[in-house]
This record gives sequence, C-alpha cells and structure tokens, in this order.
Amino acid sequence: MDTNDALRAFAALGQRSRLDALRLLVRAGPEGIAAGEIARALDQRQNTLSTNLAILRDAGLLHSARDGRSVRYAVDWLGVRGLIAFLMQDCCGGRPELCQPVLDALVCQPR
Repeated sequence: MDTNDALRAFAALGQRSRLDALRLLVRAGPEGIAAGEIARALDQRQNTLSTNLAILRDAGLLHSARDGRSVRYAVDWLGVRGLIAFLMQDCCGGRPELCQPVLDALVCQPR
C-alpha cells in the first residue's frame, strides 16, 4: 500500500458511520452481511448507507457481491492488512520487541 492508498483508507474511516460499518463487518467475518441488514443494525437509511459502503469499497476496505436481489458486503482483508502493514512498516527503528504488544493485540482473542 502506498501513501495515497493509505490516505484514501483513512479518509474513508474518518466518518463514524463508515467506521461502525467496517467494525460490524469485521465481526461478521468472511460471510459478510447484506446491505439491508447493515442498515438495520446501524440504524441508517439505505441510500446513506449505500454511499458510505461505496466509499469504503473504493478505499479498498470492503468488497461486495450480488446475492439474489441484495448486495452482500464483507471486509477486504487484503486491504485492511495492507493498511495495518503500512502503519507498522519500519516499526520501532529496528527494535521489533517494541512492536510486539501491537501485534499481540491484533491476534483474535476469544470473548
């Protein structure tokens, strides 16, 4: 990921409803969620949500697929991984032990 891609991703995440949508989809896992279900879960109007999901998709953080009459959205894990890698690139001036707490926090923990 280059700087322009990272800026586009951060701009997409810089609005609460888009950040909420991404976090909801992270919790949903690889199956994703239909757009209508996302709208209900986040209490957003369908047209507003559609715009927000398109911004996240264009930023490389989501992908979508038609599922009958609806559209399912899911996290684009390559895009999210690229954003995290961009942030962690050249981490800690060659002292990887300083980065370990951040990496540990990224590991899925059972609730």
